Amino acid sequence: MKSKSQKIALEMKELLRAQSLRATRVRLGVLEVLHEAKRPLTHEQVMCVLTEEYYDKASVWRVLSDLEEKGLLQRMDLGDRIWRYELFDTCRTIESKHAHFMCTDCRDVSCLPDIQLSSTKGVLPSELMNGKNTIIISGVCNTCVS
Repeated sequence: MKSKSQKIALEMKELLRAQSLRATRVRLGVLEVLHEAKRPLTHEQVMCVLTEEYYDKASVWRVLSDLEEKGLLQRMDLGDRIWRYELFDTCRTIESKHAHFMCTDCRDVSCLPDIQLSSTKGVLPSELMNGKNTIIISGVCNTCVS
């Protein structure tokens, strides 16, 4: 019987192979960090988890870029000029396009469940209906309020 970490590693390898990418140590490490986080992370946050000596900043940048280009990650700027990366994998219980909450104090970002937009006048502007949109809700998180 496979352990949870073995199952995750196998899933990450399958994600890479489906995109014709080799399952290198750095790629697997980055994917596993994003899988476990279940929320968008910055390059710096990924590096903080990848503490082993074989992870260098430039390699992780390249891996994040490559994985985003292949459609395995979503890269987003939530208005603070910091790129964050979020993994699209089978562990997600939310849709790939979803809203995020950003704490204005600690800058932590978390995923929100599906949100439905509506207008008090009953009709949303066509810019919202047909355009590419990112919904960001900001405020102070429970941790910072405490």
